[in-house]
Amino acid sequence: MSYFVKELIQSDYSTKFAGMTEFVVISTMGVSGTQNNVMRGELKQKGMRAVVVRNNLMRRALDELGLSSAAALFASGQCTVVFGGDGAGSVAKEVVEWAKKLKTIQLKGAFVEGTVMDGEAGVKALAAMPTRAELQGRVVQIALSPGSNVAGAILGAGGTIAGCIKSLIERHEKEAA
Repeated sequence: MSYFVKELIQSDYSTKFAGMTEFVVISTMGVSGTQNNVMRGELKQKGMRAVVVRNNLMRRALDELGLSSAAALFASGQCTVVFGGDGAGSVAKEVVEWAKKLKTIQLKGAFVEGTVMDGEAGVKALAAMPTRAELQGRVVQIALSPGSNVAGAILGAGGTIAGCIKSLIERHEKEAA
């Protein structure tokens, strides 16, 4: 490959991955073309993309973008970068599911906010973490929980008192009759 073509590819990587702080690296070596297309299609439906990269050019692009710590993920072998979705957690969950379906997929690692999570264990640990949406749901639940407890206590006590008063009124009406 000529120097000019390599520069174009590296420039494309720099443009494509500019501003990206989260991605997962896998190897799809041994996955058939049909399976690869199905996987990419399902990833695309979820707002994720998979891009096969040349390791050396990707390392150069990462250095250019100031993400040189992620270059270790592109040391050897065929590498596919998977990114997008709701963040690295959702990407990792999806990739781990695909690795279960297609045994030839190798999980190489993940890069999250400047931290390299190396190897299969790193990707699986990331997949086990709650996604951003799940964390937001937990925060909302925690915030609303005390209010619902107070409202329940007020309404519960009020209902009990109202029931007692109603039974007293009914008893007095029966006695008067």
